[in-house]
Amino acid sequence: MVRNQDESPHWSLTLGCLGVVFGDIATSPLYALRVAFTGGGGLTPTPEHVLGILSLVFWSLTLVVGVKYAWLVMRADNNGEGGIMALMSLVLRPVNQKPRRRWIMSLGLIGTALFFGDAMIAPAISVMSAVEGLKVGAPQLNALIVPVTLIILGVLFLIQYRGTAFIGWLFSPIMVLWLLLIAILGLLSILQTPSVLQSLYPSHGLAFLHEAKAQSLVVLGAVVLVVTGAEALYANIGHFGIAPIRSAWFLAVFPALTLNYLGQGALLIRDPAAASNPFYLLGPGWSVLPLLSLATLATIIASQGVISGAFSLAAQAVRLRYLPRLAVRHTSKGRYGQIYVPAMNWLLALSVVLLVVSFGSSSRLAAAYGLAVTGTMVVTTLLMFGLLRRVSRHHWRFAGLLFGLFLLVDLSFLMANATKIPRGGWVSLLIGGVIYLLLWTWIRGRELLVTRLNEKAVPLEELVSRQGHNPLPRVPGTAVYLTAGRFGAPLSLTHNMMINKVLHAQVIVLTVVTRDEPWIPLAERVKIRHFGDQIYRVRIYYGYNQQPNIPDALAYCRSQGLTVDLAEASFFLSREHLVSTPRDGMPRWCERLFIRMAMNAENAMAFWQIPPDRVVELGLKVEL
Repeated sequence: MVRNQDESPHWSLTLGCLGVVFGDIATSPLYALRVAFTGGGGLTPTPEHVLGILSLVFWSLTLVVGVKYAWLVMRADNNGEGGIMALMSLVLRPVNQKPRRRWIMSLGLIGTALFFGDAMIAPAISVMSAVEGLKVGAPQLNALIVPVTLIILGVLFLIQYRGTAFIGWLFSPIMVLWLLLIAILGLLSILQTPSVLQSLYPSHGLAFLHEAKAQSLVVLGAVVLVVTGAEALYANIGHFGIAPIRSAWFLAVFPALTLNYLGQGALLIRDPAAASNPFYLLGPGWSVLPLLSLATLATIIASQGVISGAFSLAAQAVRLRYLPRLAVRHTSKGRYGQIYVPAMNWLLALSVVLLVVSFGSSSRLAAAYGLAVTGTMVVTTLLMFGLLRRVSRHHWRFAGLLFGLFLLVDLSFLMANATKIPRGGWVSLLIGGVIYLLLWTWIRGRELLVTRLNEKAVPLEELVSRQGHNPLPRVPGTAVYLTAGRFGAPLSLTHNMMINKVLHAQVIVLTVVTRDEPWIPLAERVKIRHFGDQIYRVRIYYGYNQQPNIPDALAYCRSQGLTVDLAEASFFLSREHLVSTPRDGMPRWCERLFIRMAMNAENAMAFWQIPPDRVVELGLKVEL
């Protein structure tokens, strides 16, 4: 599948991105201020406290989302693609020193692991916070909050196989209605208490932090909830473009959020008891159930956006060899990014159900949520500084000062959320730690496997020389030997020669290489080396956003002088039987984990899109 070249008008893309990019951050008003005053910090909603917190909320949105992400981070696109892996690839590209590459990769993998943790927690807290409106509209239905949340989330995960192409265009009007409604509710409340506008002065936030002291960490842990979803701006530039996302943020989302947060603050100044649920109490009593319905739809959209982001990140990780092969199904012929990853879908579903049942409320779940978000922000800031230091050699000190400021803000949020570790933050650390362990184990295991294969590989020059002195009988057709090793003849080839005592008329040793770029043009897709006697080494290059298709790539070889008759070609795949050994390389328990992951990888035929009736599998024993 080729990259989608979207020629849609700017404003059409701007409307479309509202339903995908901003669902998470646009639904934060449901719980952010409520958590700030009822999240266990013992903070009373006095006018001074309300103005201080609102000031922190406004300037967090301005600096973190507006300046850091929308203005600076989105400039670091990797050929039009964004996200934590795109940024890591940009930073890694010119680095040759192995220790430094490992450090940068480890940092990027931490961010990736935390993003997956975010994708597990976000649907749970978003949908649950919306359903909790039942407490206001119908308190007698309080016991139904968890079951209703599970039903909504269950349906959401069950329909994932249908694809997400409809989200941006069908549900964006709902998000527009949501933003319009929360803006109007906020504005009406502000008109009743215009003194709340004083909170726009940063002095109120600074004074609050100075006076609150120990409580300030608790409050910052709640304030960070208003910027959840900021990473989505960067991650989705490949689908919508930089300009439409910026337009949507500055012209629609930011004004609506600001008005609503100020409106909730104005309500708290008038009625401190409204801290129990300031969002739903903004409107008249009759509006609670309509608000609940719209909020539920909005949080479903927000959850869908995070789930789709997890699918995209998982697919990138598979193609970059950071994860085992997973089934990736494309659900739209017109838009490349619309994919479905069944294994990731059911892993997310199981995790979300466990989180909802275990925590039981969005307030308690907020303790686990903030740590994943702030950790990802810190990683993005560090990687971005590394990139800017390289590309802005003459202004790197200014870049360092600027990103030092962002890092200070991010670390403050991270420290604030670290106080929540005993109350649920450990869940984020546990999820991130497990995912990081899986990523690291697979990467290191792949390196070790390739090393072991290369140790036994026979140079192709030697193979050709053997044929010249003691030729084996040649049989008609083409044999394509797939190998992860980049040098020498694969073991599947030498074993086939040793067992069957024949060689095909045309032999191709094929390696697929995924580069740290999103897209590789067709002209650069294939590189061929001829060793003589109709023996070739072919390397096929793909970007991490491209779906490998080996038959198509071999058909393209004709333009470079190598004709492959696919109807007569046989594909030889190695089925490695991996064995853990005490040899240097990895701890034994890591080797066993790697072997278990390899056993559960998707079938190579389906992943490489090779016709099953043309495949020959050879078993090989490899000692790690």
